[in-house]
Amino acid sequence: MGGWRNAVQEAAASKPLFLTIYTTIIVGIVATSFYVFSAIYSPSAPTSTQSISTSWLSSPPLSQNGGSNFSNNISQPTDKASQPGSNQLKTIWEAPPSNSKMPPLESFKLTKELVGERAKDNVIIVTFGNFAFMDFILTWVKHLTDLDVSNLLVGAMDTKLLEALYWKGVPVFDMGSHMSTIDVGWGSPTFHKMGREKVLLINAILPFGYELLMCDTDMVWLKDPLPYLAQYPDADILTSSDQVVPTVVDDRLADWKQVGAAYNIGIFHWRPTEPAIKLAKEWKDMLLADDKIWDQNGFNELARKQTGPAVDDDSGLFYAFDGTLKLGILPESIFCSGHTYFVQAMYEQLRLEPYALHTTFQYGGTEGKRHRLREAMVFYDPPEYYDAPGGFLSFKPSIPKSLLLDGEHNLESHFSLINYQMKQIRSALAIASLLNRTLVMPPLWCRLDRLWFSHPGVLEGSMTRQPFLCPLDHVFEVNVMLKDLPEEEFGPEINIREYSFLNNPLLPQQVKESWLDVQLCQEGTEDCHASSNTSRPGLLRFPKNSTEEMFKTVFSSFKDVKVIQFSSMQGAFYSFTDKTREGKFRNRMKRYVGIWCCVENHTPGHIYYDMYWDEKPGWKPAPPQTPEEDHPPF
Repeated sequence: MGGWRNAVQEAAASKPLFLTIYTTIIVGIVATSFYVFSAIYSPSAPTSTQSISTSWLSSPPLSQNGGSNFSNNISQPTDKASQPGSNQLKTIWEAPPSNSKMPPLESFKLTKELVGERAKDNVIIVTFGNFAFMDFILTWVKHLTDLDVSNLLVGAMDTKLLEALYWKGVPVFDMGSHMSTIDVGWGSPTFHKMGREKVLLINAILPFGYELLMCDTDMVWLKDPLPYLAQYPDADILTSSDQVVPTVVDDRLADWKQVGAAYNIGIFHWRPTEPAIKLAKEWKDMLLADDKIWDQNGFNELARKQTGPAVDDDSGLFYAFDGTLKLGILPESIFCSGHTYFVQAMYEQLRLEPYALHTTFQYGGTEGKRHRLREAMVFYDPPEYYDAPGGFLSFKPSIPKSLLLDGEHNLESHFSLINYQMKQIRSALAIASLLNRTLVMPPLWCRLDRLWFSHPGVLEGSMTRQPFLCPLDHVFEVNVMLKDLPEEEFGPEINIREYSFLNNPLLPQQVKESWLDVQLCQEGTEDCHASSNTSRPGLLRFPKNSTEEMFKTVFSSFKDVKVIQFSSMQGAFYSFTDKTREGKFRNRMKRYVGIWCCVENHTPGHIYYDMYWDEKPGWKPAPPQTPEEDHPPF
């Protein structure tokens, strides 16, 4: 999970850049999220039994009864523990009475009884995390409950998260980890600790006798996976992968002989069989013996000790690990990685329905993951996200057909396309700053993919189409754009929203109905005098190349309008009058863009994007030629 924080770190980490695809998955967790989840709002109205409690920030304090490490916080299976085959599950989102007291921490211990209370048809679905991932966890739970799947549990790695989930009515257990409540970086000691918690958790639950669908919190369920998994009753383990080249073109299991990428442990299903329990124990022992081993690499090393032969002619299962474990690889097209979903749209091209989306193969850390899920309109934000103070600014991007489609797909045509869009976005950010509005980013088109290693533009054998609608983090440093930069150096904060924002069903009616279209016109032509006296209500004719003062004067009359949409950004903004403010704005803009990576047969192979490329005569996209040139354009 996660990616490098900025271009400098990414450039440094990309020496050497020649990595195999299956090791490029970034699973770190970066920067804190402190959104106020006053409610989780859905396009379909929840039933009364699904009503959601008030903000977790006002929850009563948790009883301070201490706690222990997760490995010591598990009650072993007992004969009297209930193990229902298909029980009536307690309704999720039904919060405890507000005047009730928080139960003691001991009551949240992971036991066979606790799992049995939530299991259905002997299956339990589990994720875990700390307080920094509260919004991801609530989104994860909400998608499952919207699919009428309630046999789930969430492991809380800190008591702050446990308390918050309890008062939301989300079934939660204490992992006793006593981790920090903030986000942690990929590769850090805390990150490795989190990986080991997953292995400990699997080893704890399997002896209880339940099937376990283990999930990372940075994924969402788009379709109920349980019927699909039940089609393979002989499988000991079913796992997702980082495969980006399709091995099948339907919804069968992936062709294991063609899967060269890593088995990804962000989505995988375990049955409590002897081979699975044996693998889980060896995996745990391996990681506890060496704290430098990444949990996913450890699993792959063990599982790949033996691969094959096939279990039978039809199922797609194969023998792995010690030759007795039956393993299946979930199809890459419908159990989607961040690449097969966001870049290739593989499921769409194959006319399949995706089951899951995991935010791998991405950049910008946790903010990048969150932004991608928002682009896909599958992330649940609090209501205030959709009605920001000051309102929103958007524009209709204008791209010549020649830049998008003509000629070869190469470095020059890719950067020409990106730079053309970047210049429009730069103007829009300036106007948003002047008007104190939140900018709805436009959809971004790319000709070349972005990866962590040398490649010919797109991965050979993949279904990446050129051009393609690329995630914002392919070009922009989303984590920097959302960071609180000091105003004295970088000027006023500029908030952004994802390109799909205005189409999101969660957008409230009062925002949709408060709209002003701004039509740019040439000053001096008829009716081009910043007037709303047009034949159509809600339309403003506004001169091109207007100054800072013109914008402030004219749009002060429309400060209560929720959405202002420009017909174009071509020549929309001329310049700042306040040169001090302009200097700070430029400092901000230079840090908003990242790098493209990576040119083949060249070290380094990355090329820095430059927000002010048009001010440098003869600017060409080329990797740094000397160590002194290897830095962002600031």
